[in-house]
Amino acid sequence: MAEMGSKGVTAGKIASNVQKKLTRAQEKVLQKLGKADETKDEQFEQCVQNFNKQLTEGTRLQKDLRTYLASVKAMHEASKKLSECLQEVYEPEWPGRDEANKIAENNDLLWMDYHQKLVDQALLTMDTYLGQFPDIKSRIAKRGRKLVDYDSARHHYESLQTAKKKDEAKIAKAEEELIKAQKVFEEMNVDLQEELPSLWNSRVGFYVNTFQSIAGLEENFHKEMSKLNQNLNDVLVSLEKQHGSNTFTVKAQPSDSAPEKGNKSPSPPPDGSPAATPEIRVNHEPEPASGASPGAAIPKSPSQSSLPAVVVETFSATVNGAVEGSGGTGRLDLPPGFMFKVQAQHDYTATDTDELQLKAGDVVLVIPFQNPEEQDEGWLMGVKESDWNEHKELEKCRGVFPENFTERVQ
Repeated sequence: MAEMGSKGVTAGKIASNVQKKLTRAQEKVLQKLGKADETKDEQFEQCVQNFNKQLTEGTRLQKDLRTYLASVKAMHEASKKLSECLQEVYEPEWPGRDEANKIAENNDLLWMDYHQKLVDQALLTMDTYLGQFPDIKSRIAKRGRKLVDYDSARHHYESLQTAKKKDEAKIAKAEEELIKAQKVFEEMNVDLQEELPSLWNSRVGFYVNTFQSIAGLEENFHKEMSKLNQNLNDVLVSLEKQHGSNTFTVKAQPSDSAPEKGNKSPSPPPDGSPAATPEIRVNHEPEPASGASPGAAIPKSPSQSSLPAVVVETFSATVNGAVEGSGGTGRLDLPPGFMFKVQAQHDYTATDTDELQLKAGDVVLVIPFQNPEEQDEGWLMGVKESDWNEHKELEKCRGVFPENFTERVQ
């Protein structure tokens, strides 16, 4: 019998919950259709908007902090591997071996300490901060349901009062249910009205503490790491002094991309092809031009001169009387000072008014800079052949372009 009674209570509770859900659903439909008014609280709704914004921001911060920690872990592993490599190649008889090993050990400990402190002082604090949101979110949702129950009880009570045939017993019961629903709602509402503004204001102090902790830890980490790096440098200087005759000289290598032009640098070619280096040809034994003295000085080759290659070629061509398009012996169908042709291998989008816009296949007539000091390494001055043939005006057509987007064709 006790079991049946227990089942009866459970069944009754289930039936009551189902009835509540049906009543709420019916009330929400009536409100949406405009057939029933809905209790509004604009101040509370603003608090809920702030809560949702705060939750979104906090969740993002937690995600980004975890990403940062993962990056610190990855850097730790990479630094450890690099230190292990140095330990392996550092031969036993070399001076400073023990110091180098100790530095590597301290480097490893410093990374571990940095990561752990970030977890303790930032991530765990972050998790605690976000841990309060699920419960409040659940209570906000429950408050919403209780508000619907209150509105439904209110509408039911009002409908009984305005009915033509009044049933005082039903009215009394409806009033009792209304008072009960109002009390439950207001208790939850009052608590949330106090908690939500307080939670919203707490975000300022939390953000300050979190980022101050991260900044302080990172600053201290870099200070300590700087000391270790200086110690390692001292060890290597000692090694260099002992084996100075075996010092390896690092020679500069040509770059695969055009260097900066002013404060800009062109993007590398799409296919990553190396920069096209124009072929600089200088006549070391020029024949005397008409009117030129046989004893005219022969210009130095690019390898002998400190001048830029383009300036050397222009000077050489001038001495030989072969600057094309400059009148006299030059070709009149080419721009003054013409040196050679290049063809664009890739599209280049101009980023300034003094640059040429190039399409793959465009032919450019290269000319010298009016002021050689204005030429940046990796950039050439020229005019597109199509523009020159149409306008014959350098002022309107010339511009600079990245050398590594082109290839010399003539």
